[in-house]
Amino acid sequence: MTPHVTISEHEGVRYLHLGSAWVQGAMRLAAPDQLELHYIRQMMIWTLFQHAPQRIAQLGLGAGSLTRFCYLHFPQARIDAVEINPEVVRANRLLFHLPPDDERLSVHTVDALDYLDALHGELDVLQVDVYSDQAEHPALESQDFYLACRRALGPQGLLTVNLLGSELVHARNLHALQKSFAAVVWLPETHDGNLVALAFVDPPQIDFDDLYKRADQIQATLGLADGEEWVEGLYAWMDQE
Repeated sequence: MTPHVTISEHEGVRYLHLGSAWVQGAMRLAAPDQLELHYIRQMMIWTLFQHAPQRIAQLGLGAGSLTRFCYLHFPQARIDAVEINPEVVRANRLLFHLPPDDERLSVHTVDALDYLDALHGELDVLQVDVYSDQAEHPALESQDFYLACRRALGPQGLLTVNLLGSELVHARNLHALQKSFAAVVWLPETHDGNLVALAFVDPPQIDFDDLYKRADQIQATLGLADGEEWVEGLYAWMDQE
């Protein structure tokens, strides 16, 4: 049984919930195209390494922020959004400005694993944010799941995943990711307890001077001022490894 969607608004921000107080997505009413939540902006860290993806997929629609953002800023890309709860899709269409399906955008109301199993190296970018109503741990977090993500990505593919939960949740998901991908890095945990990881099909050559330049380009072209913070987070990750 899928949880019911509820909506709240506070100080100009509309929030989506799945039958609990946990926030599953947010949109600022005066600026619906911006990425309101910190961890959602972190999910765009892949833009440091991939400039012009041709196919992007989002598992877990939330309030549609990443799907809308990618649809707006990557006009060359085909975008799939996968959401098992039809109420979430309806709420996105009615209340969160999600565009209708067209030749570039397809919303799939199916199980994420069924969607992944039909793909073989076709995705350039995969964004994963799949949570149940209580948000204690990802709804999908097994090594089999992450291997399915890996198979769906092309040779230069990138995955970003939101890991919300305890240190144990973080550790077991990072371990499964490291067993499934050639390289995995992650940003410092946010104050809300979200940890965003970035997984590479092919290990990257990281040049921090180039990444800082790319961060400036991201701010200029995508309006995201977080790029320098992401680079510093990667630098901190390398320092602790």
